[in-house]
Amino acid sequence: MLELLDPLVLARWQFGLTTLYHFLFVPLTIGMALLVAILQSAWVRTGKLKYLHLTHLFGRIFLINFAMGVVTGIVQEFQFGMNWSDYSKFVGDVFGAPLAMEGILAFFLEATFIGLWIFGWDKLSPRVHLMTIWMTWFSTILSAYFILAANAFMQNPVGFVINEERGRAELADIGAVLTNPVVLASFPHTLFASIMFAAVVVVAVAAWHLMRGQYSEEMRTALKFGGWANIAAFAGVAVTGDSLSLIMVQTQPMKMAAAEALYTTTAGASFSLFSLGTPDGSSEIWSIRVPYLLSILSTHDPMGVVEGINDLQAQYELAYGPGDYMPIIWLAYWSFRWMIGLGALAALISAVGLFLTRKGREPKAWQWKIAVFAAPLPMVASLVGWLFTEMARQPWIVFGLMLTEDGVSPNVTGLEVLISLVAFTLLYGILAVVNVKLIVKAAQHIPDTWNANDTESPDRNASALQTVY
Repeated sequence: MLELLDPLVLARWQFGLTTLYHFLFVPLTIGMALLVAILQSAWVRTGKLKYLHLTHLFGRIFLINFAMGVVTGIVQEFQFGMNWSDYSKFVGDVFGAPLAMEGILAFFLEATFIGLWIFGWDKLSPRVHLMTIWMTWFSTILSAYFILAANAFMQNPVGFVINEERGRAELADIGAVLTNPVVLASFPHTLFASIMFAAVVVVAVAAWHLMRGQYSEEMRTALKFGGWANIAAFAGVAVTGDSLSLIMVQTQPMKMAAAEALYTTTAGASFSLFSLGTPDGSSEIWSIRVPYLLSILSTHDPMGVVEGINDLQAQYELAYGPGDYMPIIWLAYWSFRWMIGLGALAALISAVGLFLTRKGREPKAWQWKIAVFAAPLPMVASLVGWLFTEMARQPWIVFGLMLTEDGVSPNVTGLEVLISLVAFTLLYGILAVVNVKLIVKAAQHIPDTWNANDTESPDRNASALQTVY
């Protein structure tokens, strides 16, 4: 019973659940803002109503998701003071700087331009109004960059000095924090992953309507747009993922070793697509392996040396003292593969869909359904990717600087954390149902202003459609 009320365990569960829940909305907001901006740009450039219709349709989805993301994101920063006060006291001067920049600068711009976009349809010229959605997208990625910079400090602490008298880390170089190699690699990777999620949502919405024979011109345009955007974004994910793996080997070699469950330092290390073996890595029962792939991912050299878990554990004991510095190996191993596999599957479905619908061809009903139900795949891939990023860093809350067990609030009881955990879980569960229903309704409902006989908007004035957000 005492273990069930361990404040550290419960605080980690609470932060993990609320963070992953909030992250449900982040990639769709980032990706959908860009896709809506591209669609609106196509309308302004060509005057074709189909692009304006699609801008309105996916703009509604973007706004619903953005609102839910704001509400759930507020909880995150409060938890640092609630359950992780020792962590906040020790590194708050450094960690808090990019978060403050996100709130004061990025979120201010985001809120301003999204307001102008919502209420400026019939008050601003089409080109000025178009600028507001592009600035909204820029603000979302600026916000993401600052948050990722804060997280990158936890992965690879830079730009600080230790104040021995005060017993805390203090900011010494904000430039180093904002140009941390980890954030420079993780930012584009996150951006492309977000575009994938938004693109697959566009494909799913289009497939749902095409399966019912509705709004063929608009939805075929959306299907092609979303499909190609997903494939292009997956290529970006692959390239940036390769860069991120190199940085990971340099800054957190234990994480890369855990991703392969590699216990012994190996030259020319292979990568297992699937493996069965003993938990301590002493024996392997069966596996499917790609020769030299792990060394290529880690060093870009087929015969490159990849450090093993046991050797790294011995190094860390010498550097940091006795203790277990291994993450949960099976979790790191499988989350890494699910991340890659689900993303690749989403891109494959889009590629097959584009092939099946070429030259106006009509797929079968079950094929349309696959496109619809594939919508969550990039989202789940992103979630397990973050699970890998955070859990494979353990037992560190700030790698090499502070253990997770040392960051929890000392005066918060397990019962208090449990009560808030249950409350947040119930509340977020209700919000999840509401959000899904709102997005589904927005995706299925087509405004009366969609008129199949109109193809162009000569004055390009959105107010003529009497669109209400």
